[in-house]
Order: sequence, then structure tokens, then C-alpha cells
Amino acid sequence: MTARLYAWLRGDCPAAASPSGWCLFQLGLLLLPSSVLLASLLLMPALVLGSLRRECAYWHDRWNWPLLVAGGLMLLGCFSAVRADLAWAGLANWLPFFWGFWGFQPYVAEAGARRRTALWMVAGTVPVVLTGLGQLWLGWQGPWQFLGGLVIWFMAPGGEPEGRLSGLFDYANIAAAWLALVWPLILAALVQPGLDRPRRTVVLILAVALVTALVLTESRNGWGALVLAVPLVLGPVSWPWLLPLLALGLIPVLLAVWPGVPELLQEPARALVPESVWSRLSDSRYAGERALASTRLSQWGVALQLIVERPWLGWGAAAFSVLYLLRTGKWHGHSHNLPLELAVSSGVPAALALVGLVLALLIVSLRCSRMGLFDRAWWAAVLVLVVLHGTDVPFFDSRLNIAGWILLAGLRSRIRETETAALSPG
Repeated sequence: MTARLYAWLRGDCPAAASPSGWCLFQLGLLLLPSSVLLASLLLMPALVLGSLRRECAYWHDRWNWPLLVAGGLMLLGCFSAVRADLAWAGLANWLPFFWGFWGFQPYVAEAGARRRTALWMVAGTVPVVLTGLGQLWLGWQGPWQFLGGLVIWFMAPGGEPEGRLSGLFDYANIAAAWLALVWPLILAALVQPGLDRPRRTVVLILAVALVTALVLTESRNGWGALVLAVPLVLGPVSWPWLLPLLALGLIPVLLAVWPGVPELLQEPARALVPESVWSRLSDSRYAGERALASTRLSQWGVALQLIVERPWLGWGAAAFSVLYLLRTGKWHGHSHNLPLELAVSSGVPAALALVGLVLALLIVSLRCSRMGLFDRAWWAAVLVLVVLHGTDVPFFDSRLNIAGWILLAGLRSRIRETETAALSPG
């Protein structure tokens, strides 16, 4: 039985990858949403194995150069940080993942391996969906302990915030970010050709459950990701009928939430769109309750001021939470925008290096050879994460951070595939 399982796990192993590392990598992805500790115990040796016997050293790949520049600037910035202890600790959110971007590439070096990786991420999301729905519908609450307390699932009763699905994550927006990341992958799994009816039924049930869970997070970013991913995954062949259909469905939503729309149009639209949706999108349920310092516009304004004051090396990791409290009297852990957060913490040059790398990976990989279904889904998952980080910073959750760098490694591998094919004779 063990030998058969090992042989199955070795399936689709890329030529450049260690078979043992490939098995560890897959199992680590399966456990990642449920326990970052157990996942790390598998992904770390996989990362080490993925870094051995490489054809070229880390610094020989030009795609790693922005990471080397950003890493050096982050280290320099620690010496002038407002809180040196937080700054040095904050490097753990970046430097190990700069290595992971390179070390995980052998495992996502081929289209078949990326498809299998995507399916493992879908499978690993099942506990997230089940616990989240149980949290809201069945009153489940943690902590639940496994393996003698080695794994602990903290589930806030009724969600965090109250009434919003958070499941295995600390906050509803973080749960939404994970579900939004997986949504393009499960959509590709659902529409892939050649799937027999029983398996497609299982995937359909899981897809419906995931969409339901994502809607129940009440994350506006998550709702947007549901719409954004569909045309990207289904591809240009679907656009002539899909885009008009999506536009038709969005018209009543826009009429219901857009300020200044005449009541003659807005009232019927609000009768058609569920109140829980339009009140959340328009923020009308919080009207008059939020202080200015609690809004993203205020956070972004203070972040820009801090960047102007220290543009080169920044204030140090986690400095925003300290400085925002001093300047506004209200605490916020981050600026709700990753480029701004990076520039505040590590300076504009480091932020430009990292943001530029991600955008270049998206653009160059899109211009590569024709994408298959799962490569479109992979690309869409990265774009969804990028968009989410425009109004939030979910990467502070280590599970999303790991998954994000693996996805970026897949884009780099796809570019390498195209480059290799172009150099091959014939």
C-alpha cells in the first residue's frame, strides 16, 4: 500500500525535481491551509532538495536580481528602523520566501506538475470550506486540537468579525483571500475536459461550497475575485457570450450601490439585489459609525506622508502600526496596500523592485506561448492575489505567503519553458 501511494505521488514529477522532494511538496500543499506547522515540516526539506544540483546558481538567474536588491535594502534598513526588533523579525516575511521562489521552481517546472499542484491546493481547501460553513451554519467553534496539541484550529464562534465566515483563519478577509486564490484553480478543475461524471459531480459540489463560503466571508475583494476569475479561466473563446452576460448581471448591482443614482432606478435595483450584498458594497451599514482614522483613505494618506519622510530605506518592518497610532490615535497593523506597506517599511527602491518583479512575471508569462486551461487558472490566481493586495495585506498570513510565492515560481517556470522551447532546434 505504501509503495503504491509513493508511486502515485511520484506521478507527473518534473524532470528537474527530486522525486522525494516532489512527494513532500505535494503533501505539504495538502496540509498548508490546515496547519502551516505540519506543512512547513514537509515543504522545508522539499525546498532544500529543490535547491540542490541546480543547473545554475541563484544569482545567475536575472529574475532573482530584484529579490537580491530588495533583500539587501531590507537588511540595511534594519539598522535605521524605528523599532529594530520588529524590523529584524519582519525579515522573516520576506527573505525565506525569496529563496522559496527559486527553490520551489523545479516542482512547478512543467505544465503537468502545475496542474497537479493546483489540484493539491484545491484538495487542501476542503477543511477550510467545511469548517467555515460549519462555523456559521452549525455553530462550530474552536479550539480543536489534534496530535496532542501539535495542531490547533482556532475558530471564533459565529465568525470573525461576528457573522462573517473566517473558518481556520484569524479574520474573514484572510479566509476570503485564500478562497479567492483557489477559486480559479477549482474552476479549471470543474471545466476541464475528460472528467467522468462522478468526479465532475464531486468537483461541482466543492466548487459550489467554496463559492458559498467565499460569499459568506462578506469580503468585497473576494466577491470581486469571483467575477474576475471566470473570464480569465474560461479564456478568450468564451468572451463573446460571457462578458455581455457578466455585464448584464453587474448592472443592477452597480445601480444599487452607486451614489447619486436616481431613486427611480436604485430602488428596483435594490429590490433585486440582496440587501446583504448592496449594503456591504456601498458600506451603508456602517454609515456614520467609522472614524476617519479607521478608513483606508486615511491609512493610505498617512503611509504616503511616511514614505515622503523616509523614501530610501523606510522606517522598518511593522513601523506603520507604531507610527499610525502616534499620528492618529488609532491602531492599525498595516496600511491595507502592499506596495505602500513595502515602501513605508523598506523604502521606495525595495518596493519598486518587488512590485516590478511581480508585474513583469505576469506580463511576460502572459505573452509566452499559448496557455492551457490550468496555466490560465494559475495566472488568474496570481492576478487575484495582486488585486487583493491593493486594498489589504493578506500575505502576513504565512499560508497565503507560501502559496503566493509558489504561484510566482510557477510563472517563472512557464517563462523558462518558453525560453527553452525557443532555443531548441526545430
